[in-house]
Amino acid sequence: MTGPPEERDVVIVGGGAAGFTAAIYLGRAALQPLLLEGLVTGGQAAMAGIVENFPGFPDGIAGPDLGAAMEAQARKWGTEIRAAFVDRLEAGRGAHLLYTAQQVIRARAVVIATGASHRRLGVPGEQELSGRGVSYCATCDGPLYRDRRVVVVGGGDAAVEEALYLARLASQVTVIHRRGQLRAVQILQQRAFAEKKISFVWDSLVTRILGSEEVSGVRISNVRTREEGELPTEGVFVYIGTTPNTRFLPAEVATDEGGFIKTDLLMRTSVAGIFAAGDVRFASVRQLIAAAGDGAIAADSATKYLQNA
Repeated sequence: MTGPPEERDVVIVGGGAAGFTAAIYLGRAALQPLLLEGLVTGGQAAMAGIVENFPGFPDGIAGPDLGAAMEAQARKWGTEIRAAFVDRLEAGRGAHLLYTAQQVIRARAVVIATGASHRRLGVPGEQELSGRGVSYCATCDGPLYRDRRVVVVGGGDAAVEEALYLARLASQVTVIHRRGQLRAVQILQQRAFAEKKISFVWDSLVTRILGSEEVSGVRISNVRTREEGELPTEGVFVYIGTTPNTRFLPAEVATDEGGFIKTDLLMRTSVAGIFAAGDVRFASVRQLIAAAGDGAIAADSATKYLQNA
């Protein structure tokens, strides 16, 4: 990287619902935002088979289609979009520096909308068999397991949604949950219990993923009885929570114990001129509509900040 930093009024980091909504509002404010997105347009939404709870789509909409529509709307209002990861953010007084592999950008305001990544199990065999039977995206990899046995680890909304999606493809879906009941919303629970292909293993943890070249099974342990056993399977889909994508942030940006960014109700962080929106911030309800709302608030706050700076 050579030459002086590129100068921008506002940069958005992240291309999910929060980031694209912020871009639309900032674009409408004639601020010509620059949005830096990772590999997937639309963030977590783009990896959902179908989104049923976003207003305006009574019959649902495919996740990739929703992501593409958000991107098109952001471009319509003058957002420049680049595929780039921010390696480091350096907070300054009056402006902040964003370092990517290609360049350095100086921005008067920054909106962080990098979301969160799926948490790993951290058990033997997981890393070795990742991409060879271990997956964190049923929409991406589910078609590979047509008429095969799969396991879903987790009990929240994401886990049950993906189990239902996989039931359309796989011959058998086993949900393994560490508790004795699901945490997913009732409508998803009802659908899962009604699906004949889905069975449940309660109060259990996956302690090892078995297989040499490909997944052949999982070892599980009951948290109450300590009884252990093995379950044959060809695929393991992990949905046990998320970790915020905040490793590039400076220490000046305050986070909670889990690494999620602390904000006030106006999405302002502990550093003037830096805002956060969506799943990356603390107390997020991890829903698309909430992320979009965060993005609108962050954009409004950034606009007022720039006007008064």
